[in-house]
Amino acid sequence: MSAAIGASEAAIGGRVMLGELDRFCRAALAAVGADAPTVDAAARAMLHGTRHGVDSHGVRLLPHYVTVLNEGRVNRRPTLAVSRENGATASLDADHAHGALAAYVGMERATEIAAANGIGAVSIRNSSHFGPAGAFALAAAEKGMIGVVLCNSDSFVRLHDGAARFHGTNPIACAVPFAGERPWLLDMATSAVPYNRVQLYRSLGRELPEAVASDGAGRDTTDAEAVEMLAPVGAAFGFKGAGLAGMVEIFSAILSGMAPGFDILPMGGPDLATPRGLGAFVMAVRPDAFVGREVFEAGMRRYVEGLRASPPRPGSRVMAPGDREWAEAARREATGAPVDPETMKEFQELAKRYGLASPAIEIGGT
Repeated sequence: MSAAIGASEAAIGGRVMLGELDRFCRAALAAVGADAPTVDAAARAMLHGTRHGVDSHGVRLLPHYVTVLNEGRVNRRPTLAVSRENGATASLDADHAHGALAAYVGMERATEIAAANGIGAVSIRNSSHFGPAGAFALAAAEKGMIGVVLCNSDSFVRLHDGAARFHGTNPIACAVPFAGERPWLLDMATSAVPYNRVQLYRSLGRELPEAVASDGAGRDTTDAEAVEMLAPVGAAFGFKGAGLAGMVEIFSAILSGMAPGFDILPMGGPDLATPRGLGAFVMAVRPDAFVGREVFEAGMRRYVEGLRASPPRPGSRVMAPGDREWAEAARREATGAPVDPETMKEFQELAKRYGLASPAIEIGGT
């Protein structure tokens, strides 16, 4: 570690190389007794978030994951079981595993089914928080298939014109392989922002954008400390975000036999021992089951190139879904990732508690 941290690095806590973050995450998860598949899946998902600039769903989740594994909410050594296989569909009981393990296993089975049937869909039950949904959609795209991922979560998002929590942030992700380039990658919450973004802004002492969060009375606020609920995506047209959240609820919770968001224990506790029973839905689609591979690839190229060539507004740039994330991934692979001050402090506490080497802070870049 360098003798001094510049002002910009102090503001974010520091930059850490991705390999160091991966090492530390795996060491901490193993120290709390998680089995090898859990360690690998959780670290892989967190590093996906951090690598691609989705810091709200990256390594800052590690302290929470260590806590819920230690307290008993998440099964450290689960036995996952696939059942109800029927042609292109299957059901996965995750045995209250870490959500990343459940989602990766579910998508693996979905791609196996799709390889034989053209499409594969897996409903996941008894899961838990899985982090960045795009990580699991990308697992399908890396095999040449379109991946779709949906998951519900505990209530923290008001309805359009509502003044109480109802839906979770209920993410939607889709990854599409694109010959010769990185996949087209959409990863979005159906809330205006994910709650972890609020926590990140609290740590950084930053104000939130307008119309993304509300206080306890449902009034919009930009003060991260005053946030009691999130707004659905869409601002004045938030009924669209609320409708999308409902769709996710149906596919991930109702279709898997799990509870809707307003019946799920909150992510932040205080009960960190009782499993939350989240549901999820993953799907893999083999493009050449519907159209020739060359036709599909030509269509994707024409679409994405046309999108990127679309005239931007003054001072702006038009990008395809995933363009920003892939560019940020390349940058962070070279210069490391920023770690906010609160997370850096928690890493140091984990290192001390379990006798681990703290992540080494690198200097250079912001």
